[in-house]
Amino acid sequence: MLSRTADHLYWMSRYTERAENTARMLDVNYQTSLLPQSEAVAQLGWQGLLSISELLFSYKERHGEIQAREVMDFMVKDEDNPSSILSCLGAARENARAVRGTLTTEVWETQNTTWLEVKRMVKSGEFERDPAQFFEWVKFRSHLSRGVTVGTMLMDEALYFMRMGTFLERADNTARLVDVKFHALQSDFYGTANEKDQEYDFYHWSAILRSVSGFEVYRKVYRDVIKPERVAELLILRADMPRSLHASLNEVVSNLRLVASDPHSETLRRVGKLRAELMFGRIDEILATGLHAYLTQFLDRVNDLGAHISREFLVASDA
Repeated sequence: MLSRTADHLYWMSRYTERAENTARMLDVNYQTSLLPQSEAVAQLGWQGLLSISELLFSYKERHGEIQAREVMDFMVKDEDNPSSILSCLGAARENARAVRGTLTTEVWETQNTTWLEVKRMVKSGEFERDPAQFFEWVKFRSHLSRGVTVGTMLMDEALYFMRMGTFLERADNTARLVDVKFHALQSDFYGTANEKDQEYDFYHWSAILRSVSGFEVYRKVYRDVIKPERVAELLILRADMPRSLHASLNEVVSNLRLVASDPHSETLRRVGKLRAELMFGRIDEILATGLHAYLTQFLDRVNDLGAHISREFLVASDA
């Protein structure tokens, strides 16, 4: 396969996944902002959201003070923000258009319809009328895109590069979400002061789990009250949790092996080592050494892995 074609397929999937993850993070912040809380606490939540996407400086440069509505507009429909949902879905569609002949009709139509529909929804004000419904729509279109891809594409290198892009992006976004949310609520590891605090914290941890479709999964796996260390274990180490770091790296490894011509390549070695640490890691050891430090290092290694994939298989890109 031509490296330029592989590059477009890889980034098409990454942008689609990024739009979904942005919708998930916005949704959890929007839902938690409806809970009784002080203005300062609510503002910290929106600031954390911008920090997850490394957009805090960019936002403040344009808008100054952090306001919930302005943050949502910036993250949903600001075309000057390359990480906004509108920008991501537009970039996904452009990458799909560039390799239209490689995609099945169903995959192309799904990407194109999503782009046309999101433009219509933003223009008509549907997002402002019901943000939660809009975020659900974005998630649904991403699910549809993955389902159509797996259900109609030939199982060859094109599919493998698309899957690789999806799960590398997912690992990056899940790590960012866990890092920022746990950092903001780190006092919960040491217990809460009273019953009201415990109830408040329950809703916050529930919202974090729901943002990665993990609430029902948590209940099934642990059958217990929501505890921060178990949330961390579920989202980092559980291979059977679809959006966990471990599950995402498993997919990256399996798809990378299918496209790598050299079974001993440096890219495979790095991703294999990272996956092995997740496979044999223990949450008590991670928490003892510091969750923030662990996730910061993980994100650095994921970014390094993306750079190696680009150098070995794709066109050099700053996307």
